[in-house]
Amino acid sequence: TSCSSENSLIVTEATYDAVIASLTQHGACLLDAQEQAQLQATHWHHGKLNPAVLAKPVAEVCAAVGLDRAAAKAAKVLMVQESGWGKEHPFSGEKMSLVLTVYRAKDFADAKRIATGILSYQGAGHSLSLHTTDLQRAQCLGHEMPVCRIIVNQAHCYATGGSFDNSLPFSLSMGCGTWGGNITDQNVHYTHYMNVTRVVRPIPAQEVTIDEMFGDYQREFH
Repeated sequence: TSCSSENSLIVTEATYDAVIASLTQHGACLLDAQEQAQLQATHWHHGKLNPAVLAKPVAEVCAAVGLDRAAAKAAKVLMVQESGWGKEHPFSGEKMSLVLTVYRAKDFADAKRIATGILSYQGAGHSLSLHTTDLQRAQCLGHEMPVCRIIVNQAHCYATGGSFDNSLPFSLSMGCGTWGGNITDQNVHYTHYMNVTRVVRPIPAQEVTIDEMFGDYQREFH
């Protein structure tokens, strides 16, 4: 339930049913429309997160919400289906609870559209993860998505905060760059608390010409 936990899951149409079935097999429970409405009514009070369900075991969440279905109370995580984002779709935002929002996308392009929408509401600059066999898609997301980290084929919750096998520094504070109104886009760690003194001496000038800096731009647009 950290800020790096999987908050929303976007699954393409071709694999959607299989993914939901696998998640269910491993302890997730997909709520029906009525149960989802009950959860939403309790999870937010006047637009703010309700501490009664934050970072609590699913059984306690169900008790607070009034969910009596045995499968829900025994689950490791609750799943809710969404198709939109923004204030009218609070499950698209940060939840800090054992609730996973699931989106169905037509294809990879549609998944990018949905992810962009979610990030436009909350989470810009933070991170996005991708499970794929096509690593070019990770490069595509790196070029197009407004996030500072693209986590590839890893558990998002653990990988974002740094790991021995992905080279990110261990941290509990993820810089979100200017997308998130932060001064840094890095995992905040010990180097950010070190003061560096730079001794600055004159060196031979290495000046560039105006043409070297702006020549291509001027030739294209003027």
